[in-house]
Amino acid sequence: MTPDEFRVHGHALIDWIAEYLEGVARHSVASTVQPGDIRAALPEHPPTQAESFADVLADLDRVVLAGITHWQHPSFMAYFPANISYPSILGEVAAAGLGVQGMSWVTSPACTEVETLMLDWMQELLGLPPSLRSTSTHGGGVIQGSASEATLSSILAARWRATGGQVNTDGDTTHLVAYATSQAHSSIEKGLRIAGIGAQRLRVVPHDEAFAMVPGELERMIAADRAAGLVPFWVCATRGTTSSLAFDPLPQIGSITRREGLWLHVDAAMSGIAALAPEHRWVNEGVELADSYTTNPHKWMGVNFDCNLFWVADRAALLGALSILPEYLRSAAAESGAAIDYRDWQVPLGRRFRALKLWFTIRAGGVAEAVAMIRRHVALTAELAEWVAADPRFEIVAPHPLNLLCVRLREGEPDANAATDTLISQANASGEVLLTRTVLDGKVACRISVGGRTTAAGDVRAAWELLQRLAAG
Repeated sequence: MTPDEFRVHGHALIDWIAEYLEGVARHSVASTVQPGDIRAALPEHPPTQAESFADVLADLDRVVLAGITHWQHPSFMAYFPANISYPSILGEVAAAGLGVQGMSWVTSPACTEVETLMLDWMQELLGLPPSLRSTSTHGGGVIQGSASEATLSSILAARWRATGGQVNTDGDTTHLVAYATSQAHSSIEKGLRIAGIGAQRLRVVPHDEAFAMVPGELERMIAADRAAGLVPFWVCATRGTTSSLAFDPLPQIGSITRREGLWLHVDAAMSGIAALAPEHRWVNEGVELADSYTTNPHKWMGVNFDCNLFWVADRAALLGALSILPEYLRSAAAESGAAIDYRDWQVPLGRRFRALKLWFTIRAGGVAEAVAMIRRHVALTAELAEWVAADPRFEIVAPHPLNLLCVRLREGEPDANAATDTLISQANASGEVLLTRTVLDGKVACRISVGGRTTAAGDVRAAWELLQRLAAG
């Protein structure tokens, strides 16, 4: 492909993306293909010669779109928000065009320094503690691929600290114990497995009726484990769980972890971005007691995946756990302390210029646009909750302070759980909306996540009326 052809095809692809996003509502929300359909629609063997770009775009329409779940659809209300924006897409294009490998400062200084600045901008925009800024004595932040990577990094840093910073052996990990509720993310169990601690060392702390951690139970479990000769080392407090949007009480949990010397990791992947709106800064209550904190602009800020923000209050523990310096990666800038090498802040060595899409979004999209979207979603969810409360066939099964509502049928055949499962399946099969299920204390619930960039009142109303019709049989 020549530069001139690249220009022509690039314009065509940008037009294709814009037309797709502006017309996404014409599609059924979820794909209806069966396993193997997409592969069967494409040649089994690679082409021997380059094909025309027009043919590639034609198959993008004919084959790929048939197998897409349309996360940008206004009626996509499943899983969690994953909205994108045009500035973010352009930032991703710029990063792809530069094609840099940002593993260390010297390999592309701008890749590192723009990222450091973006973490500081976001600390300011979210109202997070100044101790997390790169300019603080001990703290700082990094862009990870996902909250799962951030969780693993926090576990490794906590393990390093708990085992006395033994770089080569990481000490004896067989006695380490971690704590979270049943509502916490599945990445915790995976992270403990990868870290060599094991899922059997995860204590499930009881939750209250709002599905939030009970601090007294955490304290009791820590004491019991210490008495048994074990070493409590890490606690995950979630501010907005995936399952029910529960908020663990950070001030009380933080006071316990500080007193007991445990690492406190705060997972705010789902809802931390709500703090862009000043009236929702309550989501950060107690974060000053955290050792690490993570949230996702790629969920609720219009930044396309992958862009996870991960801060630590003590970068020494993170670097101690993850820094390995072969001769071919040494640089005077890093060894003098004048520059950051972000390869030491994450599990992989390689890293993309992910900061550009955040930079583009903040500058060319504007934070005000994201704040307006967050406020709209919260208001729509509150209105939806009023509609549900007015229908005696349904019940709301969890608090709903932001943009997730968990509802279920009160009764049905053969029971309310089965009836709610049927309701979710029928709604998704309609192609008019996409919802997901969860189970809260034995109750099957339908999760309605209001978070699309273009989701409006009419889309939420249509989803609710569909559930009402299906409930009527």
